[in-house]
Amino acid sequence: MNVANTTNTRYRPARIRTVLVANRGEIAVRVIRAAHELGMRAAVVVSDADRDSLAARMADEAVHIGSSHAAKSYLNPAVILDAARQCNADAVHPGYGFLSENADFAAQVEAAGMIFVGPAPQVIATMGDKARARETAQRADVPTVPGSTGVVQSLDEAREVAARIGYPIMIKAAAGGGGRGIRVAHDAAQLDAELPLAQREAQAAFGDGGVYLERFVKHARHIEVQVLGDGHNVVHLLERECSLQRRRQKILEEAPSPSLTPALRAQLCASATRLAQQVGYRSAGTLEYLFDETRGEFYFIEMNTRIQVEHPVTEAITGIDLVRETLRIADGEPLRFQQSNIVMRGAAIECRINAEDPLQDFRPNPGRVDELIWPTGPGVRIDSLLYPGYVVPPFYDSLLAKLIVHDESRAAALERLARTLRELHIGGLKTTAPLHQALLADDDVRAARYHTNFLETWMDAWRAACAEPKQSNPQEAS
Repeated sequence: MNVANTTNTRYRPARIRTVLVANRGEIAVRVIRAAHELGMRAAVVVSDADRDSLAARMADEAVHIGSSHAAKSYLNPAVILDAARQCNADAVHPGYGFLSENADFAAQVEAAGMIFVGPAPQVIATMGDKARARETAQRADVPTVPGSTGVVQSLDEAREVAARIGYPIMIKAAAGGGGRGIRVAHDAAQLDAELPLAQREAQAAFGDGGVYLERFVKHARHIEVQVLGDGHNVVHLLERECSLQRRRQKILEEAPSPSLTPALRAQLCASATRLAQQVGYRSAGTLEYLFDETRGEFYFIEMNTRIQVEHPVTEAITGIDLVRETLRIADGEPLRFQQSNIVMRGAAIECRINAEDPLQDFRPNPGRVDELIWPTGPGVRIDSLLYPGYVVPPFYDSLLAKLIVHDESRAAALERLARTLRELHIGGLKTTAPLHQALLADDDVRAARYHTNFLETWMDAWRAACAEPKQSNPQEAS
């Protein structure tokens, strides 16, 4: 069975007639499209700011859930469950962010007699706690970064762990995510100062002050493996490279990783499958790793129990619609393919286009979209929430669109991406598109010579170059 070439006959839902999308923006649009392709009715929740969103226009029903502030709408389980009942939803799809990795919310959905499109609540709880996830990984014989065996209970324990694994070390919030809740200590004195600060920050941000310690791999690469399971069987859909990051937030992603040999790829992906299988994983999930290129070693760091922003690059190289498959699995279908069915095809790259000014420390730039020109052509995909005249609200994440390209090789994909960025035009807003254009012109990026700390230094040099006054040509002046 060649998954990439199978014809998608019309699917008839067995249990899910209406799915409520408990999210907004481009991921809400993405889920609505997948549901419609499966013959499901799609409803979406909307705050005050999103009444006229693209998702609201596309859905069969839009249910208002409150004010523009996320805490009173998209982060409020009670109003979302009320919306699900109002539209007679059989299932709730959480997308990414907001309540997507909230085990209590998943349990409430199931207790209300609806299907949560994602893993079981207990799996979310286990893998969402970084310390417990590490312990689970170690039991599955998956390599982890040397560090504490769980949450450190005292400063004395933290000192002992740091002395054993060596400095520098990372102090990480056990309940953290998205690059938040992380501090680095380079010596014992800094550990003494940073540990209580990290604990207070973790408590304030996540309602859980637990932290654990890991060795800090200075020039690591960030590689993640996509898995898909039905609660009994699990397959991997290869890996993605996500090392181009700013303050631990991903900027550009590609698949496959240009830094792995076939042997390392096989080991990495097998370890991810083994861990997902151990917890009886259901739905789409991502296991994130640090890759120490100098040692040729990879370490599991955490699992995201939801669909990822960067899932399109995996879809491009495998030909598998991940969102549609999660809906099928939630609807009771077993996994439709085996590992041998999944074959890598070419290379794909994704740029995140945000409403931010990269030359002004990524200052948010919400506002009205005056003009919109999307690039097109073979191997080009746009996932976006925009339309001409749309007013980007200031209340949420600034992601406007994801520009994804696919081609027969990484070199060809880079050229295709450069071409599409030249064609892209979003009038009325400053965006991160110029940043991506500059990155693609960099020799180190084109040669894949980068790591998780690369972009911070590169950005300083780029800003300085952009700020330099243009030198006039004397011959032109004469």
